[in-house]
Amino acid sequence: MGRATALHQGEKRLVFLESRRKSEELSYELRELGVETFLSHSSLAVEERRRSERAFAESRNCVIVATSTLELGVDIGDLDRVIQVDSPRTVASFLQRLGRTGRRSGSERNMLFLVTERNQLPLAAAILLLWERGFVEPVAPPPQPRHLTAQQLLAVALQEGSFGAHCWRSWWGDLALMDDGEEVLQYLQNEEFLAADGDLLMIGPSAEKNFGRRHFMDLLSSFTVEKQLRVLAGTKEIGFVSPLALPPESERGTKPLVLNGYGWRVLDVDWRRFVVDVHPEPRRGDVRWTSGPIALSFELMRAQRDVLLGATPGVTLSARAKKALAGLREDDQADVSANALVIRDKPAGRELWTWAGLRANATFAAALGAPVASMDNEYLALEGIVSLDDIRRANVAEAVPAIDRAAVDALKFSAALPPGLAARTLAERFTDRPGAQQIAAASWEVLQAEGTV
Repeated sequence: MGRATALHQGEKRLVFLESRRKSEELSYELRELGVETFLSHSSLAVEERRRSERAFAESRNCVIVATSTLELGVDIGDLDRVIQVDSPRTVASFLQRLGRTGRRSGSERNMLFLVTERNQLPLAAAILLLWERGFVEPVAPPPQPRHLTAQQLLAVALQEGSFGAHCWRSWWGDLALMDDGEEVLQYLQNEEFLAADGDLLMIGPSAEKNFGRRHFMDLLSSFTVEKQLRVLAGTKEIGFVSPLALPPESERGTKPLVLNGYGWRVLDVDWRRFVVDVHPEPRRGDVRWTSGPIALSFELMRAQRDVLLGATPGVTLSARAKKALAGLREDDQADVSANALVIRDKPAGRELWTWAGLRANATFAAALGAPVASMDNEYLALEGIVSLDDIRRANVAEAVPAIDRAAVDALKFSAALPPGLAARTLAERFTDRPGAQQIAAASWEVLQAEGTV
């Protein structure tokens, strides 16, 4: 990958990747090849990112490697070329990145895709296919953010000292955020997050216990971030890493970290201060951050299905890309059909190749109520045989995916919501009912080991 992105010497290149870990690996490789390289991602110290952006803006023959941090809002000067390693996850991201080029008079917008993993080729082709069709993801706020309803009620009590139990709506008018305010307010009173003095409500003991640290600082910010260790080289802040990135204490001398594209030997970890002291290390290291399943949209997955059925975006493909795409279509032909969605019967149950995205699959699984063996963006594997009539009769109108209790606990301000309402609040973020409805309404082609029946 490093040699490929070192192409176009003499030009100013911006390389986008989808993960911090891969951006670190690529930056290290490019520097090993003698390429002047800068790096920007969300776990680098702000000053390190700004220093990279300033240096890149002033340089000429160089590369800056970035995640979505450089999609918009940061001035890095004129660019000659954008290189996308693997595929972005949305058309909107693709357009933002493409728009980084072609700003100089006489130049054109351009992007080179470099696909390094098998499953990324049809995904990249699907992004380009949607772009050609004029599709861009709509901007939609998270549905029913009831945890913020609770936060707003508590914040007013903190700000004003108290507020009237029967005139609280005057603070927000008809703002949809407060549609479930009565239910949330009642819970806050019942659980002593709010204490009553006649008709007045004020901060109660449960709010003090859950949110009172550092002068209610937690109550005054409406988002959470992953807990990361601060990495220091002497007094210089390099960035932040997940505790998962640290090698065992016995291996710290042989397994360095990589951060900001350089190797670092871990000298000491202060868990009380959550600080890692490091020293430069000439050997390549490793780093990682926590991540969960990536939910791709219904539209993107259906476009990927179109690609596997033969649709090809009208862009220039290399000979290797054409050969790889043909191979993918041959390998995956049992998972797609031009006339219907495919069900593959297996000894343990049925695989529904929905090509609908993880949210739609999870929503449809909840509507079916059948045991789920596994699911991804492409398919839903069910335990046992679910009939076609069961699939068609699935009622997705009120279906919400099952949510792990630990995920609910991680939702900020969830403690200030009734447990069932907190779970539903989070579940609705992972719900795609229109996509699930299309699964239920689809025509199906059932394949067994012997062939189509």
